Amino acid sequence: MLSQLDVFAPVSANNGNKFVPSPEREPLYGWLMVVVTFVFGCLSFGGLGTIAVVLKPLTAEFGWTRGEVSFGYTTLAFSSIVAVLWGVLADRHGARPLAFLGAFGMAGALYLMSRQETLWQFYLFYFLFGAMGHSAVSSPLYTAAGFWFSRHKGLAIGVMSAGGAAGQAVMPYLAQTLITDHGWRAAYAVLAIGYLAIALPLAALVREAPVRQRAAREGARAPAEKPFPLSPREALTWICIAVIFCCTCMSVPIVHLVPLISDRGIDPRTAAIVLGVLMTFGILGRIMGGVLADYITPLGSYAVTSLGQTMLVLWFPWIDGLGGLYLLAAAFGLFFSGVMTAILVCVREIVPAHINARAMATIIFFAWIGMGTGSFQGGLFFDLTGDYHWSYTNAAIAGVVNLAIQVLFFLRIRSRRHAAALAE
Repeated sequence: MLSQLDVFAPVSANNGNKFVPSPEREPLYGWLMVVVTFVFGCLSFGGLGTIAVVLKPLTAEFGWTRGEVSFGYTTLAFSSIVAVLWGVLADRHGARPLAFLGAFGMAGALYLMSRQETLWQFYLFYFLFGAMGHSAVSSPLYTAAGFWFSRHKGLAIGVMSAGGAAGQAVMPYLAQTLITDHGWRAAYAVLAIGYLAIALPLAALVREAPVRQRAAREGARAPAEKPFPLSPREALTWICIAVIFCCTCMSVPIVHLVPLISDRGIDPRTAAIVLGVLMTFGILGRIMGGVLADYITPLGSYAVTSLGQTMLVLWFPWIDGLGGLYLLAAAFGLFFSGVMTAILVCVREIVPAHINARAMATIIFFAWIGMGTGSFQGGLFFDLTGDYHWSYTNAAIAGVVNLAIQVLFFLRIRSRRHAAALAE
């Protein structure tokens, strides 16, 4: 009888002609790649998260609605189409050139945002940050760093993905401080200079793991690490569908928590601190999701963390006290970030090394469809109803759909494994 949690159960080191790297082979350079990816994630996700603190200043200055500003976040769904191209290039030529592209892309887009005057410019510059910056450093670096590890890959991916949560915790608060003291234009300009100074030296350190170098040379002929009962295409399709609803659920608090709190008369800096607490616990959550993936398998980690975020997201509009909001934000941060790591480890496990970057990019594309949908509907339903209750209710409904798809995915895997066992 198969356990529900052995979907990605490890195989022995010698499984026919299947190659599994020795557990001792975890070079020190792999941990340097984790640090590099952590910092790039901090910059890219942090830059995206600044929309939470610039939303109200932009609506005040230009008269745009919250739905219109929130749609800037939705443009990331379109920009992530480019991520698939970057994934293909990373599979063929490595991640280092894309790291340099991402450094210039993020800094350039932030500077352009400091000069914007119209809504279409806001959408265009946000799109450029996603397409030329965030997308260029996400899937290529996660793949480049992830394949340095064979034994503690969940932990390694968890630590590197924690950079995204760290950025979402630090950058919005930093941006809010700059906005309060100097205005939103100066805030974007200062961030642009800082991003370039930090990212360029790190890009020079990016290096592919030996297994990825071999996969780039040999393609599909490169030995696989472990078998999986479904084809990479079918398994990836299941995850892509689930991740749309998963990210619709998580994006509403990310974009609309600061406006929700500040609408109650609370100082915007305090509201940004609540978001910072959410993202700070997200750092722990991403590591937790990776550790869970190592112990209860990636799919098991995905299910547990998805359940947690779905149960918690509904309560944000109903909690009035600041103390309760801090507690809720901390708990949600743990689970939503754990989801993100679990998804990355799933892709690392089920997709071969020679096409892994483009698979990661494909997942990111569908994830941003969900993120953009959640962000936009959050602002739209606020504009329609005057409060955020339906925005967060819709987020919880999306979370339930995500869980239902995961159950169907598991049943499909179990069916294939049962059929394979009968055939032996």
